[in-house]
Amino acid sequence: MNAPPLVLTVAGSDSGGGAGIQADLKTMLALGVHGMSVLTAVTAQNSLGVQGAWELPADAVRAQYRAVVDDIGVDAVKTGMLSSAELVETVAGLLAATDAPVVVDPVGVSKHGDPLLAASALDCVRQLLLPTATVATPNLDEVAQLTGVQVEKEADLPRAAAAVLAHGPTWVLIKGGHLAGDAVDLLTDGSEEHWLRAPRLDNRHTHGTGCTLASAIAAQLARGLAVPEAVAAAKEYVTGAIRAGFALGSGIGPVDHGWQFRG
Repeated sequence: MNAPPLVLTVAGSDSGGGAGIQADLKTMLALGVHGMSVLTAVTAQNSLGVQGAWELPADAVRAQYRAVVDDIGVDAVKTGMLSSAELVETVAGLLAATDAPVVVDPVGVSKHGDPLLAASALDCVRQLLLPTATVATPNLDEVAQLTGVQVEKEADLPRAAAAVLAHGPTWVLIKGGHLAGDAVDLLTDGSEEHWLRAPRLDNRHTHGTGCTLASAIAAQLARGLAVPEAVAAAKEYVTGAIRAGFALGSGIGPVDHGWQFRG
């Protein structure tokens, strides 16, 4: 039997299972691709937030990446929590030498507001990581962190996209989920625009949404879809996962990565 498309996630671990590596691999399985992982950090995390985080050495990250890519190969790569300038630089160098689509989720803070990226790493993200991205997927807080652009309404999204594109990704998906009204995102490469809308769902259990969306995009790119079609399919998947999100612990629960399989 032929292997399914191969997708590699380079991200941190979420011990609560809702975000990070765990969310990425669940998403990849749900979308019919083979998920592989490079662990960048270990977090002690639950529905209430991040209680601690421990970064892995750059050599350990590099060795994991080379072990996968040199033997198995990849059809797409997704990055998440990279935490420090050293790890951002290390991963950006690895990505630049890999011939596969790259989805960069420039993770800055957790769903609970816990910082997951050192301030000293922002320049490396701008100068080294974003230029490797086929698609970058910042939320509004990450747009502000990376570019200084504050998005307060839907009409601000094109300006935010232009500011991120100036740092070199081929496409950017500005996630407008924190705005009032419908959940509207803007996908653009600077010449064409695709507006993606979904109804705002009355469900507070949205932990892992960003990781899930970025991984879904990577999975669809690995399956051969063009960027606009891959992002649209990923948006549909994550909307269903948010709709089915469930309570876990005493805080914010996760989206349901297996929603398609439940009767």
